[in-house]
Amino acid sequence: MLKKLILTALAPALFLLGASQLGGDEFDQADLDRWQEQFMQVVQEGRDLWTDGTLGSNGVSCAQCHPNAANTHPETYPKFQKQLGRVVDLWEMFNWCLRNPLEGEELAADDDKMIALLAYAHYERRGVELEPGKH
Repeated sequence: MLKKLILTALAPALFLLGASQLGGDEFDQADLDRWQEQFMQVVQEGRDLWTDGTLGSNGVSCAQCHPNAANTHPETYPKFQKQLGRVVDLWEMFNWCLRNPLEGEELAADDDKMIALLAYAHYERRGVELEPGKH
């Protein structure tokens, strides 16, 4: 019984020790290249959605108000949004735009299309300092 209790108590530490010896967070240039390629595919999907007008029901595209996603300022979220009356994250603001100007359906935060839109907006603002809450 005591042996089982000790093993149960030590199990998390033993797991972490074993995982670190296996190199769980080691990666090489091939991994980095593959991950970057996959990220850029999602960015391109986001750009395609941003510019084609199919997210809504009226043919309006995100790019008509926000060319290159530049003035969405993803680096300032989460922040207070007057349209929603509270502090929101960028995906919630995207949904406001989908419902209102685009007259479309909302997307779940983890929807592949939402992830693509967010990836595109963030990519367009790469290198800009994070400033959550800024207006």
